[in-house]
Amino acid sequence: MELTNKIIAVDFDGTLCFCEWPNLGSPNLPLINYLHQQKSMGNKIILWTCRAGKALAEALEWCQQQGLEFDAVNDNLPEVVALYGNNSRKISCDIYIDDRNMKLEDLLHVS
Repeated sequence: MELTNKIIAVDFDGTLCFCEWPNLGSPNLPLINYLHQQKSMGNKIILWTCRAGKALAEALEWCQQQGLEFDAVNDNLPEVVALYGNNSRKISCDIYIDDRNMKLEDLLHVS
């Protein structure tokens, strides 16, 4: 089995939504537009957040208001589970989008 579409995992707080947990805030429109474009190209989107319970439900409702539909939430895609024969705790994807992401070049210059 080969995965042909890109898988993009995106964080919520400080990434999709300019907010600090547990609040909801303004949408990151350039990122949301990018995700809409990727979805229209057939790529898969995973919401990858630490939110759970009521806070997750609120975030999902917020995303729905932005027209975002996810192929998975805090979970691997079924086709990835089938490919590897298990569902690891790590989300398997091609691109991770997170406000806490750091490039290796930046990491090497941190003292």
